[in-house]
Amino acid sequence: MTSFNDREKSFEKKFEKDQELQFKVNARRNKLLGLWAAALMGKGEADAETYAKTVVLADFESPGDSDVVAMLVKDLAAAGKPTEEHTIRKQAERLLDDAKKQLMTDTN
Repeated sequence: MTSFNDREKSFEKKFEKDQELQFKVNARRNKLLGLWAAALMGKGEADAETYAKTVVLADFESPGDSDVVAMLVKDLAAAGKPTEEHTIRKQAERLLDDAKKQLMTDTN
């Protein structure tokens, strides 16, 4: 019975680690998405970093990416750079790969 319990604990630890990694990847992607949007809005480097942090925090409002996308649509439109939701989602997909690569580089 001990080997079964050990396997179960091992699977739980792997699941926990995978969830943590996914959280970090999503947060990094949202930061990159915020930096992308900040560049479109013409923000300077310091303002872009601050804005990117607000995008990361916006993801905690509700499950999924809808809160981030809605924020970006609204902010880009207010800045005179209207951008459609599907364009933002497509950019988020592109940046997801970059986020994964950055995290893998950071952990090595």
